[in-house]
Amino acid sequence: MMDVVGWISALLLLLTVSAQVFTQWRSGSTKGVSHWMFIGQLATSTGFVIYSASVDNWVFVASNAATLCAALVGQVVYLRNRRRAPQGARDARDD
Repeated sequence: MMDVVGWISALLLLLTVSAQVFTQWRSGSTKGVSHWMFIGQLATSTGFVIYSASVDNWVFVASNAATLCAALVGQVVYLRNRRRAPQGARDARDD
């Protein structure tokens, strides 16, 4: 039963990160998005994958690996959007 709670929680986290990435991709903008969020998520998910594997918790290995992939895509989309932004918009970014 506790694995079900873990899987549901992992799915909710993945949906949250993926929704942000999709919104960012669709808008083509970096407004209101910090690339530090994705960098932090990459570092955190990498650490959690390593830790989860070391304690043989495969629910969290899978969920953190999926979240790691979503964060990686998010960072790529962020950098693509920033590169495509007009020069004035890039100068005014908040990050």
